[in-house]
Amino acid sequence: MGQVMSDYISEAENALLHTYNRYQIVLDRGEGVYLYDLEGKKYLDFVAGIAVFALGYSNEEYKTAVKEQVDKLMHTSNYYYNVPAIEAAKRIKKMSGMDRVFFTNSGAEAIEGAIKTARKYAFLKDGRTDHEIIAMNHSFHGRTMGALSVTGNPHYRDAFEPGIGNIRFADYNDFESVERCVNEKTCAILMETVQGEGGLTPANEDFLRKVRALCDEKDILLILDEIQCGMGRTGYDFAWQKYGVKPDVMTSAKALGCGVPVGAFMMTEKVGSHSLVAGDHGTTYGGNPLACTAVNKVLEIFEREDISGHVREVAPYLWEKLDELMKKHPAIKEHRGAGLMQGLVFDTPVAPVINKALDKGLILINAGANILRFVPPLVIGKEHIDEMVSILDGCIEDV
Repeated sequence: MGQVMSDYISEAENALLHTYNRYQIVLDRGEGVYLYDLEGKKYLDFVAGIAVFALGYSNEEYKTAVKEQVDKLMHTSNYYYNVPAIEAAKRIKKMSGMDRVFFTNSGAEAIEGAIKTARKYAFLKDGRTDHEIIAMNHSFHGRTMGALSVTGNPHYRDAFEPGIGNIRFADYNDFESVERCVNEKTCAILMETVQGEGGLTPANEDFLRKVRALCDEKDILLILDEIQCGMGRTGYDFAWQKYGVKPDVMTSAKALGCGVPVGAFMMTEKVGSHSLVAGDHGTTYGGNPLACTAVNKVLEIFEREDISGHVREVAPYLWEKLDELMKKHPAIKEHRGAGLMQGLVFDTPVAPVINKALDKGLILINAGANILRFVPPLVIGKEHIDEMVSILDGCIEDV
């Protein structure tokens, strides 16, 4: 490592709060599906900023739109209307089939809004404030207190208890477990359509359909977290569309802005007209013209270029190549996921493989100690998959 990069890392360690164990590189720029560090070293990126950079780096059309908006107007607050937010809402309604949109600054904030929506919806029915939400074990929904409270991993929650309260955890893909948690206080069932941090596990169609039917029967809201698995990642604009099981409330973020921090929670008209009203929820930055210009351009490109269709074309090739790796290396015990959101489960921690790959110019991340996660830009081609597998194969051999 050169002196300049080393100096920056030392400065970061002295100035930034130590909440991340960062890899020892300083990234400087990106082009397509490649990143470059300060010393000019090139890396094939199969992380995409944790499923954010769906369109790859330095997309000219996207950059131009954002730059032009910077020159016009970046922020007004929600006391006023702005055209980018209106256009972005119209586009995301069309893509999602939802009816009402609230723009946030992050995925965690979208989850917070979804929780408030569910509790207000239930409150308006019976005036009670003791309603419960059922979330899933091994889930991940964010780090703010509300999002943390519905994250089904005690390791993340223990030091910060008590959370918001009235949360029950069921087992993902186990309908009887969900049924056991339901009572007269249940106002919502919340889950990722494909669990991300919990191990790249898709919902079973039968499970999702049974949960939807249960929610319909008891007027419980189904909230689907599509922050990581949405925006084309599974080969559908939103993962639930594959199953045809529409949620009452849905969250989105990550690839929604392709790098500009933005999220959203959406709902059906029924929920929208029987939940949050003026004064119930707000955000200073949410829905600002800059972020919504990014959203609008991302959605325009997704539709025009059929990004989800491209994922359906290339994802089976990634699946095939990772399957071949699993057959070759006994240390790999399982392969799971959907679309360009896949994981390899190893019998030992994968950190040494990730570090070796970084040395060889390949960026990967984990999902849990023993799982390699593959969430590349959605614009990758088969040649990039071949390059990745070639490097990874050697890294597994070495480790």
